[in-house]
Amino acid sequence: MFNEKKFKFDIENLKQDLAIEDMYVTEEDISLLRDYQEQKITEQDMINKIKKMSL
Repeated sequence: MFNEKKFKFDIENLKQDLAIEDMYVTEEDISLLRDYQEQKITEQDMINKIKKMSL
């Protein structure tokens, strides 16, 4: 079962951790993670989308 409150907390922690390394999480990144968490996409789908985003 998906817990939106916990997901938001985890994303905020992730954003802070990455910001320390000058890396930033976009809304598109969050949407992709949410889709994976909710099992709307597979891990392979997520990997393929990330590869396309980095081009």
